[in-house]
Amino acid sequence: MDTTLAVTPGQRLGYAQDYISGPGTYERDGLLYASVVGLRQITEQTGALPIITVSKEKEQSAVPDVGNTITGKIIRVSPMQATVAIMVVGQVPCKEDFTGVIRIQDVRATEKDKVKIYQSFRPGDIIKAEVISLGDARSYFLSTAKNELGVIFATSLAGATMIPISWQEMQCPITKAIEFRKCAKPV
Repeated sequence: MDTTLAVTPGQRLGYAQDYISGPGTYERDGLLYASVVGLRQITEQTGALPIITVSKEKEQSAVPDVGNTITGKIIRVSPMQATVAIMVVGQVPCKEDFTGVIRIQDVRATEKDKVKIYQSFRPGDIIKAEVISLGDARSYFLSTAKNELGVIFATSLAGATMIPISWQEMQCPITKAIEFRKCAKPV
């Protein structure tokens, strides 16, 4: 089993009862989460729980290119586009800051004229998207038009991790409130 995996801040790593929390991780409500962008590593110990750590890479940072799948965080939403902070390209974390833009016509493949950015993304959402163009000097153009692309992690107003219930809706497990999102279909 490969114990090395690229992770982003806030990504759940496992249960606190199964691991000892190491550098680059934190515990909350009995779960362990990554506190930095880097590689998750599990170090087995004899007679004790394994240690889980997240270490920043020492290699060259990933640079987005056309056709790459990225993982990013929505940082700003306007009526015509959503701005994304690109954190991971493929499976490699980014050391530098890259910005992407999802234009209204690139949110989904069908019914493009009915898309409302605020019903697809909210600031703080973690998304998977594809780089479709290098864009301008400030940002890459991204698309979530494929089924497997879109919001993969969202927090409700109550602060709970939302659960996708359809391709365009997520539900808060606490309040049962339904919010619109362009959800990524799990692969």
